[in-house]
Amino acid sequence: MENLEAQKTFFLGTDVCDNEGKKLLKLYEFALYQMKTRVQTLQEELAGGNSYNPIEHVKSRLKTWQSVIDKCERKGVALNRENIHRYVQDVAGVRLICSFRSDIYRLAGMLMQHPDLEVIEYKDYIENPKPNGYQSFHLVLQVPVFLTDRIERIPVEVQIRTVAMDFWASLEHKIYYKQNLRNVPESLTKDLQEAAEQITALDEKMENIFKNMQDLKILNFDD
Repeated sequence: MENLEAQKTFFLGTDVCDNEGKKLLKLYEFALYQMKTRVQTLQEELAGGNSYNPIEHVKSRLKTWQSVIDKCERKGVALNRENIHRYVQDVAGVRLICSFRSDIYRLAGMLMQHPDLEVIEYKDYIENPKPNGYQSFHLVLQVPVFLTDRIERIPVEVQIRTVAMDFWASLEHKIYYKQNLRNVPESLTKDLQEAAEQITALDEKMENIFKNMQDLKILNFDD
């Protein structure tokens, strides 16, 4: 595992090495703050416009140092800064919960076109859901962190999904991961996939209702 144990000793063996991990996490904390600030600006701008604000709410989280160590170990890579940036791209994460499916791509486009943010990768699990039915749009954006003597560019993961998708994902995580079940019956997996399909149908129905209401509003205004 690329001398993983030696790398662990390097980072965590003494107070000085322990501080290296804390310093690295602090950079991710700064990047997360910068990302949240950009999202807040976006929220306030959209709320002040003529149309509705598509962002229902925002969640964020920062992994613990132990979680970073564990993920490097699972991936079989040495615990160093380069590998953390490359293989643990969800150290810092922001989740945008929006109203409708079309809002997801609208918000993703706004973030991807931001001049200060560099797109490292994106995955569309809406057009291509995971086998279990999971749907979301994932972005990894490199965020500039301005320090006193340099600029650091730190990856932050952004997940964008609807309220319905978030409901499904939250309960799926609680049902599967929190129960520590290794062998899940195929019938339960199928039930979960069917629930995801129902979530998709609900999203589409609610968006159609919203669009029809908007059309009625325009017609009434014209009258």
